[in-house]
Amino acid sequence: MRITPLDIQQKQFPVKFRGFDVEEVYAFLEVLREEMEELLRENTSLKEQIHIIEGQLKEHKNMESTLRETLITAQQMIEAYKTNARKEAELITREAELRADEIIKRAQERVVKIHEDIVDLRGIRRHFKEEIKRLVEKLLREIEFDKEREGESDGWDDRKIGIDDGIEHV
Repeated sequence: MRITPLDIQQKQFPVKFRGFDVEEVYAFLEVLREEMEELLRENTSLKEQIHIIEGQLKEHKNMESTLRETLITAQQMIEAYKTNARKEAELITREAELRADEIIKRAQERVVKIHEDIVDLRGIRRHFKEEIKRLVEKLLREIEFDKEREGESDGWDDRKIGIDDGIEHV
């Protein structure tokens, strides 16, 4: 059974011969009662503070848990962003390498084509030179033939060569 300040105040002690001084006992009980009331008030106040602090502690633990989860989520997101960034960088690099390879391939094909064109042009030039040489030789033979026919020995007259004598030269 718990003793309350009221129990202390209402407590009666029987008086016996040669017993305690009743007034001192009651004075002491009154002091004891007041002390006990003060302790009970303080105890109640401390219990309320404990209740408030426990609520704050629970709230702080919830906040800590939420912050941890947020931090973990943020770290996971950062890792995901890093991974995606690496993959994207690799993809961009691969695409750039493929484009570079394609550009190099086209450039090499153009070099080959230009080289082939140069070879073709050299052949055309050689053929053209040969045709001009044949034409010049043919013209020289015709001039010699005309000289012999007309009896000329040295030099030749431009007026006699060409369209004037009815011979068309190619």
